[in-house]
Amino acid sequence: MGTKGSGGSGATDISRTVELLATVLLALATVVTAWSAFQSAKWSGIQAISFSAANAARTESSRAATEAGLQQTIDVTAFASWIDAVASAERSGYDSGLTADGGWEPVAGSQPAFLADRFRPEFVPAFDAWLATAPFDSETDGVGTTPFQMADYGLADAETAEALLSEAEAQSARAIEANANSDRYVLMSIVFAIVLLFAGTATKLAHRAARLGLLGAAAVVFVVAAVVVLTFPKQF
Repeated sequence: MGTKGSGGSGATDISRTVELLATVLLALATVVTAWSAFQSAKWSGIQAISFSAANAARTESSRAATEAGLQQTIDVTAFASWIDAVASAERSGYDSGLTADGGWEPVAGSQPAFLADRFRPEFVPAFDAWLATAPFDSETDGVGTTPFQMADYGLADAETAEALLSEAEAQSARAIEANANSDRYVLMSIVFAIVLLFAGTATKLAHRAARLGLLGAAAVVFVVAAVVVLTFPKQF
């Protein structure tokens, strides 16, 4: 009779230990599951914000690019009109402003000078740099070039469009990464749900080996999953 009582007490102690360990494991798994859900929500928010910022940047980039295109069209049209005016003055015998060294100097009251005075400010540096190459001298390297090929020609709106496009790409990359992080945390939430299932079921089994085996499996899965979660990026 004494032996039976001792065996019953040992079984009871094991049962209580299993229940205690299962309770601790359930509590830890619940906390980490909540943490994973919180992180998933935070990364989802970052994803939404980043995609919104990327779309806004692309819209502004498109607008700036369109404006730059219009400005370039104005510059090309103005320069073509100036060339026509110089050629017309030459054909008519008027002083067009062309110099002996292949350059050009404005002549007060002439049509070429009138047009040159109305070039856009952004175009003027390139135009001046082009004139410095003596483009009307057949023996210089400036022949056949245009102000639009000069390094001095640039459009602020075109640079803005490029910068905004780069920003949009960076925001899109951030959104994609945030989405991946959110998915990782969702996956780990599922893994911890399995831990909860195993730990909760272990306390209900009558067979001691089954109890210990299922609880051990739950513990191993929990430890591995917890270590993996620790390697994930975090948001607060």
